Amino acid sequence: MTFYSSKKTILSLALLAAFGAGIVADAGAYQSRSADRGSRSSSKKAEVRYPDATREEPKTKASSKMQSKLGKLYKAYEKEGNEAETLALANDVIADEKANDYDKAVAAQLGSQAAYGMDDIATAKQLLQQVVTLDALDNNNHYQSMLMLAQLQLQDDQMQEGIATLDRYLAETKSSKPEDLIQKGQALYQSERYAEAIPVLKQAIDSSTEPKDSWYSLLLASYVEAGQTAEAVQIAEQQAAKNPTDKKTQMNLVSVYQQADQFDKAAAALEKLRAAGQLTEEKEYRQLYITYANMDGKEKEVISVVNDGLQKGVLKSDDYQTQLALAQAYYYSEQVGQAIDAWKKAAPLAPNGETYLNLARVLWQEDRIPEAKQAAKAALDKGLKKPDDAKKILGLP
Repeated sequence: MTFYSSKKTILSLALLAAFGAGIVADAGAYQSRSADRGSRSSSKKAEVRYPDATREEPKTKASSKMQSKLGKLYKAYEKEGNEAETLALANDVIADEKANDYDKAVAAQLGSQAAYGMDDIATAKQLLQQVVTLDALDNNNHYQSMLMLAQLQLQDDQMQEGIATLDRYLAETKSSKPEDLIQKGQALYQSERYAEAIPVLKQAIDSSTEPKDSWYSLLLASYVEAGQTAEAVQIAEQQAAKNPTDKKTQMNLVSVYQQADQFDKAAAALEKLRAAGQLTEEKEYRQLYITYANMDGKEKEVISVVNDGLQKGVLKSDDYQTQLALAQAYYYSEQVGQAIDAWKKAAPLAPNGETYLNLARVLWQEDRIPEAKQAAKAALDKGLKKPDDAKKILGLP
């Protein structure tokens, strides 16, 4: 279970494909089914997960009057698929007047796990908030509950509350664990607070011995959204050099180059993929020929890419944008006959009559008047915002 999905696609193609799943850990992983057993049934001292925490651990322990109920709760909790009974017993302990804060916090913690296992996220959040408010568990369990609460808030799109809980968690634990920091970085990114996300993500990456590629992708997207294109290019180039055969990483680099208006570098990166046989989708060929179309004097390259894509069956001959790009490239490279052929294929596919009108103008220039009139009539039939030019061509002798 991942905890918050991307709200929008930031760049074309594959920029964010590397992350979406796997950045934020499953909340259940933070609360193992043996979360409290170490303190009650084992003489082995539990690992201190938060040695720098500012919170002083409470001295309160389970009350003798609640031993029986807590025992039943633990037994129910340890059984697989027993969430409903566990939650019911947890609520019974919480409601008992004889229960002290520790009893209630333990019950709320185990109940939250049961509710989470039943996909009852609202109840899980309510119980986790109770654990935090009661402030009665040891630091390990107290802060793991706080962290899980933050994750569930973020999952439910409660971005402000989730970030506030994360901030409290980080401030009180003094945690600099990369996994904790990356969650805050992603939360800030999801909240469109890109400039704030960047230093947090950088800290997470710098403090990790093995930072994940998805973390770099998140940092990259944050740089792009913050308008820091130079930094985005640097990150994208580093990742591309690290993963030279990974198509998604290379497409990330292409997208960032395009964001930075570095079309020559974008085209070069795409050409490497084409030479390696890795451009296999229509949108990828389209991205390459559009990249060339945005560059001066690259009409021959547009023609080469389009014809290559058509020959391989990656581009479709009945696609309007493809035929229009081919027509324009042929025309501006002074191959008017081929341009006319491409315009004839593009015009019937166009959403209005403008392409037919362009065809009519070129046919008129080539002194092919009967064909120009035919195209002008088709333009009027298909619809024009300003029909005067078409009518002028129709009026030619």
